[in-house]
Amino acid sequence: MKQLLSIFLIGISVEAVQAQQLPQLSQYNSQDYLYDPAVAGSRPWFEIRSAHRNQWVGIQDAPRTFVLSATTPLGGNMGVGGYVFTDNVGPSRRTGMQLSYAYHLKITDDIKLGMGLSFGMLQFLMDGSKIQFHDPDEPLMDDQLRGSLMPDATFGLYLYHEKWWFGATAPQLLRNRVWFYDENDQSLSQLATHYYAMGGYRLPIGSDLKLEPSFLLKYVDPVPPKIDLTATLRYKDMVWIGATYRTEDAVSLMVGYWMKKTFQFGYSYDLTMTNLRNYSSGTHEVMLGITFGKEAKATAAAAPVP
Repeated sequence: MKQLLSIFLIGISVEAVQAQQLPQLSQYNSQDYLYDPAVAGSRPWFEIRSAHRNQWVGIQDAPRTFVLSATTPLGGNMGVGGYVFTDNVGPSRRTGMQLSYAYHLKITDDIKLGMGLSFGMLQFLMDGSKIQFHDPDEPLMDDQLRGSLMPDATFGLYLYHEKWWFGATAPQLLRNRVWFYDENDQSLSQLATHYYAMGGYRLPIGSDLKLEPSFLLKYVDPVPPKIDLTATLRYKDMVWIGATYRTEDAVSLMVGYWMKKTFQFGYSYDLTMTNLRNYSSGTHEVMLGITFGKEAKATAAAAPVP
């Protein structure tokens, strides 16, 4: 029975991971580096960003996520970065970190191609003390903190222009297995390779406004593809409002402010369209950022302002 429960719990954890390699974020445009390591160095300033997400408020043990990242350019055609994250869901917790390097190749005077590779570690933990069974005398699982630590790698491409961008990423390249008890266990606990694609375009509306349609596509076999479709209206790259439709999941509204080209604040609210709306008041996400260094020039190929 204990082995069966272990397989069941691993299956739950891996199924969640297969749906999304990184914790799901509504403000993905402000956290684009988390999805694509080739973004590092594409903007000519040093960035530190954090995301705090409290999902499905009102539901006990719902996901809670924290992410912290930093990137900086090196010279004229390189960039480095790194991030750490923790994702808590009930008795389970995923923690990870990666460090990345990106090289940016000049395709034309206005277009660049970034190629990024990152390596890091993933840890999966299960706290048996937080699991209650119908029969407390059934020795299915002990009350210890059990986990598995494994390496991870991600490769990404990022093609960008001052007015548009497109990226493609393959996380979890090493396809490791997750074990909580028995390393000889051959259950379906292998981390699947994911595929992400994101892109967008900045359409000027007058001298101060820009309309920015964008998307984030997430796919892992055999889960059906998920896509976030977003429309953002920016005023002088200082204030923005936006809305996102996430297929078969939720609608998100967001607002943000970039003060003196240094401090950034973003907030989004998700309203689920699934049956969870009967039990949850929604999802809250806060983004905080600090950017400093020389401003992006309006001419040479520079990634869009996040």
